[in-house]
Amino acid sequence: MTVKANQKTLHRQIRSQFQGKRKIPFVATDHEISHGRVITWTLRAKQAPTHIGETWVGTSWIVEVTATGSRDGKPFQAQHLFLTSLRTTPEALLQLVRDRWSIEGWHWIRDTQLHEDAHRYRGNGAGAMATLRTAALNLLRLAGFQSIRGGMQAVMHDITTLLEMARRQPKSATC
Repeated sequence: MTVKANQKTLHRQIRSQFQGKRKIPFVATDHEISHGRVITWTLRAKQAPTHIGETWVGTSWIVEVTATGSRDGKPFQAQHLFLTSLRTTPEALLQLVRDRWSIEGWHWIRDTQLHEDAHRYRGNGAGAMATLRTAALNLLRLAGFQSIRGGMQAVMHDITTLLEMARRQPKSATC
């Protein structure tokens, strides 16, 4: 579970466990260079203190993940705190956090570019529209657009290009 700053007491309690020169028994790091980003991910985890475990039953670890580096040449740093009931390796926890962020990134694109959260479809209409949005995003990527916004602006009033995109075949992978 992500612990955000609006959960003031819990956020403060967890953050304090990672401050100063406290011994942190579980650490994992990963380094990413892609899409104009150079980021080092650092996960630190330790057993949840009794006062947190009593309030949040089932919690085994508290976790801090820090991302530092640069995005498009600009310095970047972010810190996120978590509670987890999982008992696994720090490397596996870091991978789970990174996988979750990649899903959030995909949702962010869907909401900011396609305004998905503003739609009020119900029943089968919601699933049908989500399928169409997914198809549209995949077609834009398949057509070579690096920017969803740029791709949408390039094709939104051009039915010929839209139909060509829909008929495009993916390149087959050769082994």
